[in-house]
Amino acid sequence: MCVLASRFFSSQRSTFPSLILQTKVTECTSSLPVDQERLHRPSPPAHYQLTTRSPPPPASGMPAPPPPAGGRRRWKQRLSPTLARDRCYARSFRSAGLRQVAVPLPDGAVVHFWRPRPDPALHPVLLLHGFGANATWQWAPFLRPLLAAGLAPFVPDLVFFGDSASPTADRSPAYQAASVAAAMAALPAAPQRYSVVGVSYGGFVAYHLAHAFPAVVERLVLVAAGVCLEETDLAAGLFAVEDVTEAASLLLPQRPEDLRRLVELTFYKPPKFMPSCFIRDYITVMCTENVKEKTELLYALINGRKLSDLPKINQQTLIIWGEQDRVFPLELGLRLQRHLGDTSELIIVKNAGHAINREKPAELCRLIKNYIIDPSVKYKESHKGCWKFALRRFAGSSLKKMDSSRPLI
Repeated sequence: MCVLASRFFSSQRSTFPSLILQTKVTECTSSLPVDQERLHRPSPPAHYQLTTRSPPPPASGMPAPPPPAGGRRRWKQRLSPTLARDRCYARSFRSAGLRQVAVPLPDGAVVHFWRPRPDPALHPVLLLHGFGANATWQWAPFLRPLLAAGLAPFVPDLVFFGDSASPTADRSPAYQAASVAAAMAALPAAPQRYSVVGVSYGGFVAYHLAHAFPAVVERLVLVAAGVCLEETDLAAGLFAVEDVTEAASLLLPQRPEDLRRLVELTFYKPPKFMPSCFIRDYITVMCTENVKEKTELLYALINGRKLSDLPKINQQTLIIWGEQDRVFPLELGLRLQRHLGDTSELIIVKNAGHAINREKPAELCRLIKNYIIDPSVKYKESHKGCWKFALRRFAGSSLKKMDSSRPLI
């Protein structure tokens, strides 16, 4: 369901955790130790810190605890390729002009947002990540192309991803949508209307956002989002898993073999070189936080789900699907188009699986830009006779090389 952080191995043409073998990773990492760098990051007031990542604030009048002393743990953090790539993504967001803010909500939730500089000339677009990523890992490769096209990206961490959290028990996509909408409205100089792009699990949230807030959502782009799935599809054999428990163990991998299986399912041509040491580092950093809450999100997403209960939306909707998707088979994309009718358009991308945003990043970015800015531009496959295609066949796609270490889910 998610497109797990994929470009782990830059020496391969695949895109899963190539974040690890970047030869120039030291150019992206900060010269400060991890703990010192965190001290220099702007953060919300202590009473807004509701995430499970940091310890509770000290009692009034008590001194703040000192940063962890140096030693083996700090060296492990320094040498973690995954943490290094995480800092690279955050830096790419800041260099693109985005700034992170923590938005507290009335129910006690905190949603972390990356927002662009206010510019009325740009068209606002809300980007929602998938299940196995956070905002920076999902969208870092797309920021500059979208900004250059005249779009202003607003990128949140969904609740229980990244630094966002909530004390409530609601785990439904509708709650995620309401939280994102409330946080978006609370931002300084927030746009009144905007387009929404959702990848995989983010597509579920985007759909509910469009239904609950029709006056706010202008256009919708759903990428490999199995919104029309039903719980009975699991037993019917439509998916690679048989029940929600197996899906949770696959989408929240805790062992290298689980992550390898997930990569095999999400990519049309999965990577062949995946050392266990790098996979374990990735799991430790990216897959061990909020496991209980994320598992509950999966159960709330699938249990009792029926197509007959799915409301229709009126916004113009672009549906993008990989032809070889084995996480959410193409049948779900066709089903969604039938459900929405004339307000939707389905584009099937060849030679792509569920990780379409990693296998076909340039194509996906072009589709998003064209649909939001100029919907009259129709989709065309790559022109195999042009000099650009020949050059890419010889040297490899420049965008893939540039983004080879940027997993996206």
